[in-house]
Amino acid sequence: MHFVKAGSILSPKNGMNIYRGCSHGCIYCDSRSTCYQMSHDFEDVEVKENAPELLEAALRAKRRKCMIGTGAMCDPYLHEERELKLTRRCLEIIAAHGFGVTLLTKSDLIMRDIDLIEQINRESKAVVQMTLTTADDKLCRLVEPNVCPTSRRLEVLREMNKRGIPTVVWFCPLLPFINDTEENVRAIVEMSADVNVYGILSFGIGMTLRSGDREYYYAQLDRLFPGLKQRYIKEFGDQYEIPSPNGGRLWKLFTELCDHYGTERRSDRIFAYLHEFPEPEQLTLF
Repeated sequence: MHFVKAGSILSPKNGMNIYRGCSHGCIYCDSRSTCYQMSHDFEDVEVKENAPELLEAALRAKRRKCMIGTGAMCDPYLHEERELKLTRRCLEIIAAHGFGVTLLTKSDLIMRDIDLIEQINRESKAVVQMTLTTADDKLCRLVEPNVCPTSRRLEVLREMNKRGIPTVVWFCPLLPFINDTEENVRAIVEMSADVNVYGILSFGIGMTLRSGDREYYYAQLDRLFPGLKQRYIKEFGDQYEIPSPNGGRLWKLFTELCDHYGTERRSDRIFAYLHEFPEPEQLTLF
């Protein structure tokens, strides 16, 4: 890893990325794409060492409270966070200023900060989002090798639910010929319902590939699933969108199962929920 002094920390939509790059090793990660113009090796994580100071100044300047999001591009709970504790320091600042937070991760390191997340949720709002791609831990360890498996992520979601902290699952990507199966779709939805998530975000049954990401993904297919790269090239060529051949049937199953369990699946409603900051209770004068 290497350290930089960032000029700013919050995006126009109040998202932040404390780190740039990743050590989780997921074979499909879109953040590897060359369009993001990363000037360093993806595994050489860039650390915005002044992120807490920048966040403090940004929140002091805001006229209205809002939700602060993290994890859209880079996981806030990389291995480096265990020692650096920058995400935790940012959570302390968010709590001190009365803002809300959404956290998107694949890591059980988030459990270290459950006290702060519970405090923020009690005083304003916190939502924990967890990516689940495959119900099978053995397959999970292949495609997401350096992070805790799905079974452990479900334990995290269950504990968040016990603390009254709302949760959302990101069910993506679904890799054609790998985890795009009826068994996987059914298991992920049922597991998510069992831990009482608010909603499951899915953007269709498939994945995306573009320059930078595609080359790395294909190299991993050669290593883990010999012969599958050639099938991708034959089926999809250089397409950006890589739909599952079983997409229509699996999407129908996904929507039916979500509706059966009462789990929100409409992305517009889930994103609205993630961005909605609770209004303070109105005082009534007698």
